[in-house]
Amino acid sequence: MTAADAWWRPWCETGGSLILHVDLRPDRGREQQALALLDDQEKARWNGFRVQDGRRRFALCRAALRINLCDRLGCANGDLSFGSLEYGKPYAKVNGVPAGASFNVSHSGAHGLVGFAERDEFGVDLEVRVPGRDFDGIGRFVYGPCEMLALTAATGTGKVNLFYRFWTLKEALIKALGTGFSLDPSRFELPGSMIAGERSAVFRFPHLPADPFWLEDLGESRFAAARACRMPEGHRAER
Repeated sequence: MTAADAWWRPWCETGGSLILHVDLRPDRGREQQALALLDDQEKARWNGFRVQDGRRRFALCRAALRINLCDRLGCANGDLSFGSLEYGKPYAKVNGVPAGASFNVSHSGAHGLVGFAERDEFGVDLEVRVPGRDFDGIGRFVYGPCEMLALTAATGTGKVNLFYRFWTLKEALIKALGTGFSLDPSRFELPGSMIAGERSAVFRFPHLPADPFWLEDLGESRFAAARACRMPEGHRAER
């Protein structure tokens, strides 16, 4: 496959990670090509989606992940498979052996992100902003007091942007930690500087104060997005 044929492009390279943007708009040729790359287990998951949009997003993101992982690992597509950790976070295997590659995937609407990092504790999240929802009502289930104070004070487009900004930041942290929503997102809050609008900061989960994460808002005009990664030992004292 040539670069011109690919439905993904480099989007952000920061902090030892590379994040690709995946174009998830309908394209029959791309969808057929992507589906052909999936293994039997993935095709079963693809079949499980009830709507075509879900099938398309899954196939295009998964195939983009496969192609780029194979390139990084130096393996053939047929040798690559995936396992799942306790809370569902996937990991790569080459010929059945864990490969040690750190990656994360997120998609929403016509956009996807596929991220690769040097360390395992890494998460990315993307959400297309959808207006007209009960943002304050939903927020009470996922945001803490300071976050809710900021959200309820916002109005109009500002409320929409803030809701999705907070959501992607918290989701990226949960994905980096690898526990899924077994960790209630309302039980921790974003750094005060980021609630106030800063684009990046050090974050510590209340139950893991000795393990700092670096958190970044990567949102842009098309969607809200965020990246989180556990900080290596040698850099912890620098923040």
